[in-house]
Amino acid sequence: MNNEEIAEILDQAAKNATATQQLAEKHEFTLEDAYDIQRLSIDKRLARGEEITGFKLGFTSRAKMEQMGVHDLIWGILTNEMELQPQEEVSLDRWIHPRAEPEIAFRISKDIEESIGLKDIHKYVDAMAPALEIIDSRYENFKFSLEDVVADNCSSTGYVIGDWVDLNTEISDLNIDLRINNEVIQEGKTSAILNNPLQSLVELSRLASKAGIKVQKGQVVLAGAATAASYLEKNQHIETQVEKLGKVSFKTK
Repeated sequence: MNNEEIAEILDQAAKNATATQQLAEKHEFTLEDAYDIQRLSIDKRLARGEEITGFKLGFTSRAKMEQMGVHDLIWGILTNEMELQPQEEVSLDRWIHPRAEPEIAFRISKDIEESIGLKDIHKYVDAMAPALEIIDSRYENFKFSLEDVVADNCSSTGYVIGDWVDLNTEISDLNIDLRINNEVIQEGKTSAILNNPLQSLVELSRLASKAGIKVQKGQVVLAGAATAASYLEKNQHIETQVEKLGKVSFKTK
């Protein structure tokens, strides 16, 4: 089975909310192949009329990197079909086994075409906001290898972003939590995201530059999870609150 055929399987699994078996071990594809499969699956979305709206980062926790036996971040691509509006009520039937995690989002104000440093961030990013990402592996039982998850666009499924605020607040050690039906389910610190969420932008610029991809003005970047993800069920109100940045939420049905 070639990369195009694997991309078709994953695309259909996401489109129809039907889980598939893990693929990497059986078909012996590499991490490089996985990113090629990811690109091919995104091309299928674009052919259906979706548009790329940004990027998300994974393995921004050093502990998670060690757990998965890797030494670098992974990244996926976001499209407009994944975007939810704040307080939107969404049916869980569109996903397989979705989970939510609290994040910080950044808005790109100038194209990033090369690797940048922390001191340059303000030249390329004009705002940040509290955010929730919904992840939904297309693999059975939410189990996968590194190559599997990258091929599956890093479980990218949905996201919702709160009100944008200027990029002038120190965010390296803020409280952040995930609440379901007004109960705090997960608590954490933004420092869990590479010690400083802004570092995610540095890492994305490095990875994107290496892949020959431009991060474009107007796109958004999800910096990575600050806590573990929580499984979603119907009739829930899911909210994240980030110290100094505010909160954002959505509902399930």
